Amino acid sequence: MKILIIEDNVYLLQGMKEYLSAEGYFCELATTMGTALEKISLYEYDCILLDISLPDGNGLSVLQKLKELNKAEGVIIISAKDSLDDKLKGLEIGADDYLTKPFHLAELSMRIRAVIRRRTFNGNNLFKYGKITINVNEKSVFYNEMLVEQLSPKEFDLLSFLISSPKRVLSKGSIAEHLLGDHADMFDNFDFVYAHVKNLKKKLKQAGCINYIHTIYGMGYKFEKP
Repeated sequence: MKILIIEDNVYLLQGMKEYLSAEGYFCELATTMGTALEKISLYEYDCILLDISLPDGNGLSVLQKLKELNKAEGVIIISAKDSLDDKLKGLEIGADDYLTKPFHLAELSMRIRAVIRRRTFNGNNLFKYGKITINVNEKSVFYNEMLVEQLSPKEFDLLSFLISSPKRVLSKGSIAEHLLGDHADMFDNFDFVYAHVKNLKKKLKQAGCINYIHTIYGMGYKFEKP
């Protein structure tokens, strides 16, 4: 799962990144509204952590831009301002939640999981498709009630990305961006995408799950039950 952290406090920014990275999230950072606007215009995220008070403007402008772009990212406002007006305005524009500084990182992680669960899996901890069951909280996968061999964080993210859009062809570029964010631009080809898909298919096959991930040559991959 990919997170964009928009925060100008470098110490808090690094603290959130280290904690969430250890939780298995891929984190990108922005310390200004300008950088944040550029990133949301170019990339997609599962959740955005948004500080309202930024050095070059009000973070609520980022929310407004997401709305204009018809983006579906979940947004949690993180601000030192314990103002009801700010909270209500942010929620009205489209934020999913509001967390006031200071806060415990464990609570932040819990809020992120809740937002992603609502956005991606309709609020369920367990998501089922065909004979596949994904436990969002435990990051475990079952096929026909049999535990699939432990997936790496990237393999779990890949499966979650594919299964959240069944029957839809996802391009190799969109998968690369989902897994690596703007770092995907550093690669000249999609060999790492092929490798993750191959490993995921292998682990699913070992559990008896075959023919769910379909290669659409020249385009990408489609997840569909046989």
